[in-house]
Amino acid sequence: MASGGGDVENRGGGAKYRGNNDNPSSYHASTAYYEDSGERGWTSWLIPMVVVANVAMFIITMSINNCPHYHVHRIEDKCVAGFLGRFSFEPTKENPLLGPSSKTLDKLGALSWNKIVHGDEGWRLLTSMWLHAGVIHLLANMLSLIFIGIRLEQQFGFVRIGVIYLLSGFGGAVLSALFIRDNNISVGASGALFGLLGAMLSELLTNWTIYTNKAAAVLTLVFIIAINLAVGLLPRVDNFAHIGGFMSGFLLGFVLLLRPQFGWVERRNLPADVRVKSKHKAYQYIFCFGSLVLLVVGFTVGLVMLFRGENGNDHCSWCHYLDCVSTSKWKCD
Repeated sequence: MASGGGDVENRGGGAKYRGNNDNPSSYHASTAYYEDSGERGWTSWLIPMVVVANVAMFIITMSINNCPHYHVHRIEDKCVAGFLGRFSFEPTKENPLLGPSSKTLDKLGALSWNKIVHGDEGWRLLTSMWLHAGVIHLLANMLSLIFIGIRLEQQFGFVRIGVIYLLSGFGGAVLSALFIRDNNISVGASGALFGLLGAMLSELLTNWTIYTNKAAAVLTLVFIIAINLAVGLLPRVDNFAHIGGFMSGFLLGFVLLLRPQFGWVERRNLPADVRVKSKHKAYQYIFCFGSLVLLVVGFTVGLVMLFRGENGNDHCSWCHYLDCVSTSKWKCD
């Protein structure tokens, strides 16, 4: 079931932060696989380690945040779960996701256009994906990562899935940074998670001939992705990180998740005089090469624009609708 949540915003005049706490639904592409291809399975250890690292980073963040120390003279703004001491949460009016202050997240490496462009802190494009705005944000992302990532790692190994996860998170951060302005900051692993969803879709497409129920498999995955992206249209959800991560993962899937065709896998069971089919189809190579070119061009253009201090909205007057759509129920500002 797809679910999404809002990002936190400090409305007291300080820095606002956007936690990408979308919860992409899991979909196991292997359920549509033609039959066992004979590929050896991998033991998943990277994804569990990433989950542990994110949880550990959140604990460190809460320790540094130390809510009681900064709210000791503000009785009206009591820390939530004060019995946790320095690990207690900011008042809910400042952070309804039960987490640290935006100031703490900014200090630890949240995504900030001003800091990246004017402060030469490009490392924030990587560190922001390891920070979370609160317990709710952390749980949503980590549960999604477990359901999506472990199965993918078992199928394709830690190297390829690790590359997709990191580059998708980086791609999401680049696109987000091009469109966030003022005092906004953004944190979360949602860009990386959407990258895994994108890779699942491209894996289905590039390995098309080895699947049964092709149309049902694609439509199901596209529906899940569409629902989760639609949630990103809500206020204070950083949908640009989702879109950037999804597109990065989608292209990386064509490059890294190619499977040998069924005829090639079964060649050992064929008579010696039977001609062995090619390992990959021509269209797989075309997808792979085209995606690699688009990845290089996309990352290069995005990074050049970012470090030149350009505003993505100046080049795309309608792109803000991809992040939030105002209705009678809410406003995007």
